[in-house]
Amino acid sequence: MGNQHQLPTVCQPPVTPSRGVMIASYLLMACTLLLVMWQKLLPGLLCACLGFLLTRALSSLLARIDRRPPGPIPDRWAQATAATLVILGPLLWIAIALTHSRGYLTDIPHQYKELLDYLANTVLELRQKLPNDLGALLPQGSAEIQQTIATYLATKAGALASAGKAWLGGLLHAYVGLLIGALAAVRPRLVPRAPLTQALQRRVMLLGEAFRQIVAAQFWIALFNTTLTALFLLLVLPTFDIALPYTPALILLTFVAGLIPIVGNLFCNVVLTVVGLSVSPVAAAVCLGFLILIHKAEYVINAKVVGQRTHMAVWELLSVMFIAESVFGPAGLVAAPLFYAYLKKELEAARMV
Repeated sequence: MGNQHQLPTVCQPPVTPSRGVMIASYLLMACTLLLVMWQKLLPGLLCACLGFLLTRALSSLLARIDRRPPGPIPDRWAQATAATLVILGPLLWIAIALTHSRGYLTDIPHQYKELLDYLANTVLELRQKLPNDLGALLPQGSAEIQQTIATYLATKAGALASAGKAWLGGLLHAYVGLLIGALAAVRPRLVPRAPLTQALQRRVMLLGEAFRQIVAAQFWIALFNTTLTALFLLLVLPTFDIALPYTPALILLTFVAGLIPIVGNLFCNVVLTVVGLSVSPVAAAVCLGFLILIHKAEYVINAKVVGQRTHMAVWELLSVMFIAESVFGPAGLVAAPLFYAYLKKELEAARMV
């Protein structure tokens, strides 16, 4: 027999996905995003991306702080610690908040009675200031007013319970998404071999990159809104001899809530208007006018800043935001910048735009 030469083993490079596999990955990704919107799972998706980025960032920070030589054990320690902090952080925050709110929760019946008395006195004052024809349409006595308000609140109890259930469901989805993102960030990094797995991984990477750019843009938007709000509360209102309570807390709330696209700005609007109403109707009107101006400018500011970081024109993003809001409501308004940024990246990767 002749000499048999054994060829050396060569690692095969990853197989390039075929056109059919690429189309399948696009369809799976599109169906997943539509399912997220239809089933109201957007908080879970956003928190999954956020948990992934936070875990990776904390892991890198802990690895730099650790003075041990780089290796598998220090790296795994940093990843495990980062994932634990991201997972347990919200639970610790809720526990602390509930501990400090225990007295408030036990005092709810008394506060409910005070609220009815306040509303009754407000209606009585309004009855005295209105013309007689209009004032006759309002209840006459304080007890009658309280009964009318209590009956109305009782009829709306079902709607309030449904809204509370929806909020709790959204918070649960958000935390589960945060848990998934943190665990995905510390998984072993294996090179996928199956073509469809490679294509889906590419889709997810582009979505994560779009989310990272949106978060960075939203940080500057929140900083811009906080600066305007601070100027309004500290400089503009004092010129009209108006001073709102809890000004530092309102400024901090504006920045933290401003990190949430659109919805956070709306929440700050409500809080600031209510605080202004507690001072005087004039203060509430001034705050409302300022916030309406800021809210209308939020569309253009959001589109401009996000567009610069994701290579999108302002008119593109505004059009997508309006369409998404008309189809999916407020959730579509929040998801529009992320989904369109991801779509633009896919088109750029395919060299179609």
